[in-house]
Amino acid sequence: MSIPVAPSPALMPIESSASAVSLRSIFAGALAASAITLILTLIGSGLGLTMVSPWAGESVSLEAIGWTTVVWLILVQWLSAGFGGYLTGRLRTKWVGVHTDEVFFRDTAHGFLSWALATLLVVGLLGSVISSAAGTVASATASAASAAGAAGIASASSTQDEGAGFSVNYFADAILRPADPATPPAVQSDERVTAEVSRILVNGAIRGEMPADDRAYLDRVVASRTGLSEADAKVRVDQTLANIETAKTEAQEAVDTAKQAATAIALAGAVSLMIGAFIASVAAALGGRQRDEEDDLIAVV
Repeated sequence: MSIPVAPSPALMPIESSASAVSLRSIFAGALAASAITLILTLIGSGLGLTMVSPWAGESVSLEAIGWTTVVWLILVQWLSAGFGGYLTGRLRTKWVGVHTDEVFFRDTAHGFLSWALATLLVVGLLGSVISSAAGTVASATASAASAAGAAGIASASSTQDEGAGFSVNYFADAILRPADPATPPAVQSDERVTAEVSRILVNGAIRGEMPADDRAYLDRVVASRTGLSEADAKVRVDQTLANIETAKTEAQEAVDTAKQAATAIALAGAVSLMIGAFIASVAAALGGRQRDEEDDLIAVV
């Protein structure tokens, strides 16, 4: 019967008391990456200003400015992540008696942690600079949406009534609507008629259609107030309603374009961050390997 023999203390693996995480190198790489991000972002902002001119026809298109901003932010993310990760790998303490695969894993982990810390610093401290540059496309297309006439219609309805798409004044006008639109101005002033017509147009734009009684009333009002014949008044009302529908379509397209641009920027930013994490990890492994090679060369010499 064999008796188990306890392993000799000399043969037992010794757990190192040193931490596998070099916080100083991680912080140093993160600070360097954040500083480079700030510098390159300011450079990109300055270059972006050169693309905009106060003179008509001399500025680059908004689409070109937007895509240039996206590409520049991606390059900033990759360059800063690579430099910060490499610096983290070169500055970390050499691990003695650690397998090569474990060293590689620790280096990549250090690069990833450095990238994560730098990202948090940029978002927390430099977020205003980055967001202002990244929001170029969305703000530009949003300004186009606000310039459309339908946006003005929606704002007019919201200032008149608390409920969206519901106008108390519109129904009050319908109750008090005169039987004859040609009522003398002393009874029905131009201001009142203009406000009433505006509310009718707003209500029709919100509902998507013009009620038959409103349409007939508009024809009579236009004919009585402008001196046009009934047929010409109908043509003018038709043209106005067509212009409103065109403005609504343009506003909806502008809002949809802004939404697509914001979505594209968000997706591009997410992909860029993931690639930046990979670049920082690989750069840290490369920097750590070069550091160990330099130490080994010095030890041999």
